[in-house]
Amino acid sequence: MNFCILRAECYVIYMSSKFDSYQKRRLRTSYFSVILSISLVLFMVGILGLVLLKSRVVANHLKEEIALTFFLKDTVEKTQIEALKTSLMKEKFTRDVIFTSKEQAAKDFSKDLGEDFVSYIGTNPLKNSIDLYLKGDYVTSATVNEIASRFEKNAFVFEVSYDRFLVNSLTTNIQKISFWLLVSCIFFGLIAILLINSAIRLSIYAKRFNIKTMQMVGATKRFIRRPFIWNSIRLGMIGAALALSGLAVVTYFIDQKMTTLEFLTDYVTLTCIGCGVLLTAFLITWLSTFLATQRFLNLQTDELYD
Repeated sequence: MNFCILRAECYVIYMSSKFDSYQKRRLRTSYFSVILSISLVLFMVGILGLVLLKSRVVANHLKEEIALTFFLKDTVEKTQIEALKTSLMKEKFTRDVIFTSKEQAAKDFSKDLGEDFVSYIGTNPLKNSIDLYLKGDYVTSATVNEIASRFEKNAFVFEVSYDRFLVNSLTTNIQKISFWLLVSCIFFGLIAILLINSAIRLSIYAKRFNIKTMQMVGATKRFIRRPFIWNSIRLGMIGAALALSGLAVVTYFIDQKMTTLEFLTDYVTLTCIGCGVLLTAFLITWLSTFLATQRFLNLQTDELYD
């Protein structure tokens, strides 16, 4: 009889250890799925944020390649040209000013044509010119037209020329692209919140009986929530660290392929992305855990089985 009792106790202990082992494996799997979900979602959000922030840099880079060309009158002297260049450099919208003499323009044009057109026609019909390159923020249809109209009245300027169609097209397309990028970031941000929230809710759901047991023995809601919230935040920070590691690799690869974008030296953008990912991980994990635990705390015991 004693042998049977001892055998039964050993079996109970064995089954209990097996159950504990199963619970630990299930808990580790749950934690792993939460971390993986958070890291993947935050990685995608970080990529979208990087594209959104860098789209402005790319747009400005394209805009700054557009030049307004001021063709100067033949009567303008060198001192007057220098004075005009100096005044242009002082303008808030100026990025660069390049002067091209009529002789240099003739050489460049002859090179493009493949023959010396000056010797053919006997005179150089070209004019001295100044190319004005604007800062990206000032390259809009209205602003460029205003600047062109202003300098057309200048006593030294014969004519102002620029590609109006390109400026209009670039302005319109950049606005459209920026709008849809913003919409995409908001859309995927909402998806990120829902996915992370679902992963955390599932992990909390597996512990709903523990929550109710602690509540039944007199623990306060705040006391019960605290370890769950800190554990979720810890998992969120681990997921954020993995996401930032992936973003660092992608950023380095893009910087090697597209050096003009200066990804690694743009500390402001990198700081915004890093802080944004960490803050997103903290807020979503904290809020999701708070709401999930609050829900199970408010349930009746018989409702835990639904």
